Amino acid sequence: MSSATSAGKILPGDPPGGRRAVAVWSIGVAVYFVAVIFRTSLGVAGLDAVDRFHVNASALSTFSILQLLVYAGMQIPVGLLVDRLGTKKVLGIGVVLFTVGQLGFAFSPSYGMALASRALLGCGDAMTFISVLRLGNRWFPARRGPMVAQLAGLVGMAGNLVSTLVLARLLHGIGWTAAFAGSALAGVVVFVLLLLFLKDHPEGHEPEPAPHQGAAYVRRQIALSWREPGTRLGLWVHFTTQFPAMVFLLLWGMPFLVEAQGLSRGTAGGLLTLVVLSNMAVGLVYGQIIARHHAARLPLALGTVGATAVLWAVTLAYPADRAPMWLLVVLCAVLGACGPASMIGFDFARPANPPERQGTASGITNMGGFVASMTTLFAVGVLLDATGDDYTVAFSSVFVLQAVGVSQILRLRRRAALRERERLVASRVETVHVPV
Repeated sequence: MSSATSAGKILPGDPPGGRRAVAVWSIGVAVYFVAVIFRTSLGVAGLDAVDRFHVNASALSTFSILQLLVYAGMQIPVGLLVDRLGTKKVLGIGVVLFTVGQLGFAFSPSYGMALASRALLGCGDAMTFISVLRLGNRWFPARRGPMVAQLAGLVGMAGNLVSTLVLARLLHGIGWTAAFAGSALAGVVVFVLLLLFLKDHPEGHEPEPAPHQGAAYVRRQIALSWREPGTRLGLWVHFTTQFPAMVFLLLWGMPFLVEAQGLSRGTAGGLLTLVVLSNMAVGLVYGQIIARHHAARLPLALGTVGATAVLWAVTLAYPADRAPMWLLVVLCAVLGACGPASMIGFDFARPANPPERQGTASGITNMGGFVASMTTLFAVGVLLDATGDDYTVAFSSVFVLQAVGVSQILRLRRRAALRERERLVASRVETVHVPV
């Protein structure tokens, strides 16, 4: 008997998967689900935050920029912590931080305290997704990796859906403090589930003991992960694909649709919901395609970038002052593909790194989209203030970052493909053949 390393077959030492794997992984995903609710809660409360804290567009964007700055800055440290401490401990710390941050945001009487709360929330949020990716790698066979990652992203978008539909209604029904404080209870629930039921790995699949942690270990983990072209390609794929939808959902979508397009809040909320629903549907499709055809990764990523750029260009350059509803619907449907496309970045980083560097490599990759989102959030806010709320000029910053990202993807794609083939050949040579 022999074990093969090609896609779709069992690798030596692969975890078994099964119902218990699904149950344990679901707890980790539930934590990520709540983190996304808290992360995106400002997206439906942006206009209310302007009135509550008496701020302009630039100051409003600072909420999300600071949150994403903390999130992006924490990715490599979190990856190192996950590789060192394991999933359960890091997720537990994350839950405490983002729950306290959400609760603090509910009771913040001033702009400064609200900023501090969003920073704390971003720190806790940063610990969730990398941990969930590692949990999936530890509990499921490698061939399930693309689908497991897409499903995690899909559940995250379901958290965004809760923000758009439920939290928005609570906000306008029971008020700012009650809505945000009440939502913080979800953090308490998932923390209890995590403590009681989550395990880092199945029995018999314990990872190798981590080496003594120190500056040399940290530098080595980061250097070896970054040296892999697949890690860098994953970062740029994530950078280029994720941010258009993130910026739209996290902060500027609602003001754009209400102030620039003249829609009611209800209609604008429906379009934001469409982005989330499209994301969930496309995620399932992308996951299935990539699991069966690994070569489809780059065409899907670049195709999503191209479609997004075309739809934004048509919307912003539409001859009339306001785009027709059908165009806005198509734009939001296409934006829904950005999240699933960003998950493809992890499918480049995962095979490029051994298990002991998965957390670090995922952290590097995950920085990409959030750095791009943070940059665009800031650019849009500054340009709106500078141009008197000209959304056409402000949202044109999207094209600049897309051009930078695509140029890097094209530069790295061949080196990453060559290195991935080399690792595949090497793993086949190392496969143990046991005579029957």
